[in-house]
Amino acid sequence: MKLQVPFVQLPLKFEAEVLAAEVGCVAEKEWRPHPQGFEGNSMLPLVAVGGDPDNEAFAGAMQATPYLQQCPYLMQVMASLGATIGRSRLMRLSGHAEVTRHADQGYYWAERVRVHVPIVTQPTVRFECGDSAVNMAAGECWIFDTWRQHRVINDAVESRIHLVVDTVGGVRFWDMVAGGRPHGIPFDASGWQPRLLPAATDASADLACESVNVPIVMSPWELNAHLNFLLGEALPSPQLAAVKQAGVVLMREWSELWARYGESAAGRPAFRAALQRFLLASDGPAQSVLLRNELRLAQTLAILIGRAAIAPEAAVAMTANEQKAVGDNA
Repeated sequence: MKLQVPFVQLPLKFEAEVLAAEVGCVAEKEWRPHPQGFEGNSMLPLVAVGGDPDNEAFAGAMQATPYLQQCPYLMQVMASLGATIGRSRLMRLSGHAEVTRHADQGYYWAERVRVHVPIVTQPTVRFECGDSAVNMAAGECWIFDTWRQHRVINDAVESRIHLVVDTVGGVRFWDMVAGGRPHGIPFDASGWQPRLLPAATDASADLACESVNVPIVMSPWELNAHLNFLLGEALPSPQLAAVKQAGVVLMREWSELWARYGESAAGRPAFRAALQRFLLASDGPAQSVLLRNELRLAQTLAILIGRAAIAPEAAVAMTANEQKAVGDNA
């Protein structure tokens, strides 16, 4: 999610020692390699589709995994965010390793903020975002602008472990963000101090998790919002007009198809055809257009819209009525 500033520290603080003790009870064999195979990076799933640690999908009802269920304070920490929780993990970065420089451009992160709670860390671990860098201390709570280029460098010998929560937020969460401290403002200059959430062994945390997260077919309003966002992030280029015109054609087709079919299976072949025509028309000119975050417009159009505007056929389980509708309209 794009934020107005690179980093914001939320007004919450947690008992890192208690969190570290809970995490330390998880057997080493339960940790998994990073899905992208980054060297020195490993993870432990905490919230996943159906609570299944082996399910790396973004679509479906999210639930706590058995690993999270055995960590009561970790669950209490996540519940204290006042947010609807999406896919979440423990992320471990071994000594002398890094999270390479990148910007998050997938659909799942377009409208989700990423919360970091350091559990095990060292003063030399550096988190960079845009032109800013911060050392997130153990027990603190941070969000950052995932749309900017960012990376993490652990130049210490010890591993770094963070709780990483993806969430669309909630009223209470965004109120906390509004009371947060943008990086660069010292505590003593503002009188700002985070509030400690002590571990409560007798507390039962009620964790609200996502059940709706990825569209079968994007509504025209959502599609238009993503298109306008990407075009607004584009640097000036003579090729931009051709991309905008392709977008106008796509929106006209998409709005007509939505009014006729909505998400029903009968319209999905037509939606896919319209999307393919847009990608073919926009790809050439968009290849030479750069975004403010250094990504290419063609790449982000293909990922944020091309992969997400309509779900792959294999990912959509059609009802009997939808299957009949496809046959009736074939």
